Amino acid sequence: MEFGLFVQGYVPAARSAVDPMAEHKALMEETKYVIQADKSGFKYAWASEHHFLEEYSHLSANEVFLGYLAHATERIHLGSGIFNPLAQVNHPVKVAEKVAMLDHLSEGRFEFGSGRGAGSHEILGFIPGVTDMNYTKEIWEETIAEFPKMWLQEEYPGFQGKHWSLPPRKIFPKPYGKSHPAMWYAAGSPPSYAMAARKGLGVLGFSVQKVSDMEWVLEQYKTAIQEAEPIGDFVNDNVMVTSTAICAPTHDEAVRIAVEGGLNRLQSLVFRYHDTFPRPEGIPEWPELLPEYNAEIIELLIAEELMICGDPDEVTAQCKRWEQAGADQLSFGLPIGVPFEDTMQTIRLIGEHVIPRIDTDPVHRTSRFRAAS
Repeated sequence: MEFGLFVQGYVPAARSAVDPMAEHKALMEETKYVIQADKSGFKYAWASEHHFLEEYSHLSANEVFLGYLAHATERIHLGSGIFNPLAQVNHPVKVAEKVAMLDHLSEGRFEFGSGRGAGSHEILGFIPGVTDMNYTKEIWEETIAEFPKMWLQEEYPGFQGKHWSLPPRKIFPKPYGKSHPAMWYAAGSPPSYAMAARKGLGVLGFSVQKVSDMEWVLEQYKTAIQEAEPIGDFVNDNVMVTSTAICAPTHDEAVRIAVEGGLNRLQSLVFRYHDTFPRPEGIPEWPELLPEYNAEIIELLIAEELMICGDPDEVTAQCKRWEQAGADQLSFGLPIGVPFEDTMQTIRLIGEHVIPRIDTDPVHRTSRFRAAS
């Protein structure tokens, strides 16, 4: 199993209320997290693209963010988690161009994750009047298979669809090397895993919350991908899942950091904006928040395998549970309201003690798929 980091530009109101530079500092701190993850042996760093989601995610122009990191890092793979390719948000040609450009700037370390937006607040900002959020699936389905054609054909023959069109054009730059970046899809439900697999796409599993959820959705994916008809140049047989992670020298310190991290607000914001997700029982309607977490709640979340938290040995054991369940990649959602130095400590300790015990490919080849192309 490989390891990644997920950043999204989280700027909680409590931070903004006391610091007029909070947004700037949060974004710059996240670049430092990725740079440290590169030094600490993580293979992936994923950067979100969200719009209009106050507090939850201020990382909107993630191609700019990733371009900076392409120069600031050496080995880590940089991924869009996601680029939104809906024509009303980003014209598909512009998406193809920036994917190829980031592929060059990173010299083959870029990974192209795509998706359809967080929920109604985001989607209705670009496509007003939509009453069924599944409408975006139709636009994504129409678009996704066109990217490899834009990258690999000398002249793209053009496209005439329901939602966008383009006459024949030569699209530049072409990707770095012989093929194109690995393609991923941000899946929100088990049927989406199987759909992505049939297209030969890796899955960004932001919706998987606990280890027991992993086993059956992975079965859906791994079964379907055996009969994949890839839309791209190769099959990206790969499932990433995300989890909150806090690692400290002792268990008690890790729990203290978690208690003070404001996790209840972040979790409440998830369901404020991701209103297409099923709402679990007990999650209040915004602006009501989940109760503040205490040590007892943190210990319960650890026991229920809903977060990774503890000393390096405990975190290693918790990560191995994800590996045993079949995850190809485990990415940690950072930051979560935790202070900068505590987050940096988590990254360093995981890099020093956890990754070497689990990741069997420390060289982190640019792509095990593209190398064979």
